[in-house]
Amino acid sequence: QMCIRDRVSTQSTWGIKKQKKIIILEMDQIDTNQPISTGTTIMAVVYDNGVLIGADSRTSSGSVVVDRFADKIDYLHERIFCLRTGSAADTQFVARVVRYYLSMHAVELGDLPQVKTAATVARKYLYDYKDHLQAGMIIGGWDPQNGPQIFEIPLGGTVLPTKVALSGSGSTYIYGYVDANFRENFTYEEARQFVLNGVNLALSRDCLLYTSDAADDLLCVDLGGRRIIKKKKH
Repeated sequence: QMCIRDRVSTQSTWGIKKQKKIIILEMDQIDTNQPISTGTTIMAVVYDNGVLIGADSRTSSGSVVVDRFADKIDYLHERIFCLRTGSAADTQFVARVVRYYLSMHAVELGDLPQVKTAATVARKYLYDYKDHLQAGMIIGGWDPQNGPQIFEIPLGGTVLPTKVALSGSGSTYIYGYVDANFRENFTYEEARQFVLNGVNLALSRDCLLYTSDAADDLLCVDLGGRRIIKKKKH
């Protein structure tokens, strides 16, 4: 028999209270013949001496959130991280390959690898296997040669150096917010609030990502190292 657990949650958006009924289906009730859509919001911004990255924590199969606490921020090297969107298996594989390459490269250099090196390695796999992988990434970090940097790599393997990047199904809801509020040379606190607001706005609008239990991750990387700003589970 189908096992369904439901509950009603109240969410306040723009001062308007709305009720949403959250339906959780057991995994064996998911129609595997339906196309799988992924729900993600990832975001990164350069501030005055570092990079701040943020992501939601939902993994979905179709319209069902199957993991509310997935970690979409992956460690690549000491001061280089990536945000993943698309197929979880594909992006985890690419991140693992990049992490291995950077560890070997750092030993050869005897120094920290450059952020653009990580982006170049990821681009190679995402481009060479673009017909087989459903994967997009945002790579951000800090290195002694070039300071804080962000590279966006969408489906297909194009590398786009940028000061602010966002991706995932939820990102389509916040392009206006980003255009209106982004500016260069954010302070740390301004960057933190900018990313936090952006991810939360996307979560409130993207029905695929919505659950009553939010768990959003923020992490910053700068010349002082790395630090997790917020990581909570309800």
